[in-house]
Amino acid sequence: MIAVMPYGFPIMTFWQQFSAVIARIPDAVTCVFQCVVDVLRETLSPEARRGVAFTSAMIALSAKMAKADGVVTADEVAVVERLFQVPPEEKRHVARLFNLAKQDTAGYEYYAERIHALYETDMETLEDILDGLFVIATADGSLHDDELVFLQTVGTIFRLPQAAFHRVFARHVGEDARCPYAVLGLPPGADDAAVKKAWRRLVAEHHPDRLQARGLPADFIRVATERMATINAAYSAITRQAA
Repeated sequence: MIAVMPYGFPIMTFWQQFSAVIARIPDAVTCVFQCVVDVLRETLSPEARRGVAFTSAMIALSAKMAKADGVVTADEVAVVERLFQVPPEEKRHVARLFNLAKQDTAGYEYYAERIHALYETDMETLEDILDGLFVIATADGSLHDDELVFLQTVGTIFRLPQAAFHRVFARHVGEDARCPYAVLGLPPGADDAAVKKAWRRLVAEHHPDRLQARGLPADFIRVATERMATINAAYSAITRQAA
C-alpha cells in the first residue's frame, strides 16, 4: 500500500512533488506561474506548497530574465539547475517550466506582480527570490544592463525598500561587492553601534535555519549559507579596520 497525502499525491521527495505539479501544467497557458499556484492549491498541503512555489517563482522569473536580456542560450536553464542542484531525473520538468515561462506572452512584470501577491507580507522571501535572481544573473561573471533594469523593476514590484535592493546588489556586483559597509546596507564609516545592529539583523533574517523553517527548499539553503558567509566576512572586515 502507498501512503497518500491528504491532498492527493503519494508521499514524495521535494523534487517529485515539483515534477508532479509541473506535469499538470498545459502546454499552452498564459501566466504559467499563476497556473502553478492554482495546481499547488489543489494538490499539495500548505507546508509542501511553499518550497515548490518558491522554486517555481525563481525558475519562471529567471526564464523571463533570460528573455529580457535578449540573449537566450541553452546555458540559461543549466544555471538554474546548478543553483537548485536538480536531480538528473527531474531536470526535464525544470526545463519545461523554464521554456513555458520564457515563451509565455505575459510580461515579466505580470509574473512579478503574481509572485508579490503570493508573498505580499513576507518581505524576507521576496528578498530571497531577488537574491537568487542576482546569483543567476551574475553566473557568467557580469551583470548586463538589461538584467539590471529587470532586477530593479522586479525589486520595485516586490515593494522592497531601496536599502534592501542595494544590500542584495552589494553582495553580488562590482566594487560594492568588495565594500563591507555596502554588504551590510550601511554608508561607509557608519559607527560601531550601527554596524553591530545591521549585522545582527541580517544574521537573524538570513540564517539558513530560519529559511528552512520558513519552508524554502533545502537545495536553496546552500545559497543562504554563502550569503551568511559574505555577511560575516563584511562584519569581520569592518571590525578589523576599527581595531
